[in-house]
Amino acid sequence: MNRISAVILLSMLGLWSCQPKQQPPPGPVPVNIITAKAIPVTYYDKYPGTTTALFQVNLYPELQGAITDIFVKDGAHVKKGEKLYEIDRRLYQSAYDQAQANLKAAQNNEIQAQQDADRYTYLNSQDAVAKQLYDHAIITLQVNKNQVEAAEQSVKSAATNLNYSIITAPFDGTVGFSQVRIGNMVTVGQTVLNTISTDDPMGVDFLVNEKQLSDYEKLEKSKPDAHDSLFTILMPDNSLYPNTGKISVIDRAVDPQTGSIRVRLVFPNQQNTLRAGMSCIVRVRNQDAAPQIVIPGKAVTEQMGEYFVFVIKDTVIARPDSAKAKEPDTARGPRPRAFQRKVQLGQTLGPNVIIKGGISEGERIVIDGVQLIHDGSVVNTATKPSSPGGGKDKQRENGTVDSTKKN
Repeated sequence: MNRISAVILLSMLGLWSCQPKQQPPPGPVPVNIITAKAIPVTYYDKYPGTTTALFQVNLYPELQGAITDIFVKDGAHVKKGEKLYEIDRRLYQSAYDQAQANLKAAQNNEIQAQQDADRYTYLNSQDAVAKQLYDHAIITLQVNKNQVEAAEQSVKSAATNLNYSIITAPFDGTVGFSQVRIGNMVTVGQTVLNTISTDDPMGVDFLVNEKQLSDYEKLEKSKPDAHDSLFTILMPDNSLYPNTGKISVIDRAVDPQTGSIRVRLVFPNQQNTLRAGMSCIVRVRNQDAAPQIVIPGKAVTEQMGEYFVFVIKDTVIARPDSAKAKEPDTARGPRPRAFQRKVQLGQTLGPNVIIKGGISEGERIVIDGVQLIHDGSVVNTATKPSSPGGGKDKQRENGTVDSTKKN
């Protein structure tokens, strides 16, 4: 009997030893935190841009003929009215000379007809000439006057053609590569001789989202100081163009395919540094001068297109009696816990980000260890708090930071 009792006791002890041991409650997760602080920041929204000439035209001949002279070098800067090309003038000069001769003959005929008309008018007043002769003299005078007018128009037409044989610059600008050479035949309205475009000032086009249209319309109506750095551009080599720009025009319509609208800026270009067709980056300085909350971007987590941060609060969470019994007395008071908070992001400033809404100045934010915690986690904040945005943010308070704006 005693043997049976011993076996039963050993079996019960074996079953009890096989039960899983209850794990002790997890300890606080070590994290680094910052205190949210509003600081003044200057940043630039960036847009891809393209330089464009405010005026650009293709030069076509108004006459047909052979090119007999080219007065300008490829890529030269020219003034309005400066001679560029010459088309064979001989035929047009001959036509002009003939028109001048025809005008002279018509004018002589008019003089003779005027004398006859004056004579017959006097005789008719004395009833000394037949009425028919007087009428014919008056009609002949009018015919000769009409012939003079026609001859004058022929002279004007011939002179216009002769002038068209010299192609001049329609405005101050820069010409490109000549498309013809001396001896080439050109056709009216078909042969492109060259292209000329203005270069000072120079336009810069870029696209903005239709949601920003009202902001740019306000900027267009405002009159900024001539030296205001609201609009600047970065050259293709990433150097900053020394002159600042202003809004020239906003396109008439939004592109329904992309929801964007074109904005054109104008920049002084006295040194001809900007060339039409160049790629550049348009920088638009932020207009909000009020201090803004800036935190490191690594403190932000994304979940299904929404953004969250962990905010530290000292609080007590009620637990079952069984859990309370297993916790030391020191763990039952207010403890720092991490709570997830939805935030609204602003511009990205390098490794940092502006917070537009969701947290207030003075709140403590987790910046390291966010992957190890969840909503309500007990945390250890004994680590020395970091400054908002890290060491580099102190420099940003008085400096500028670029950001990329996506349309």
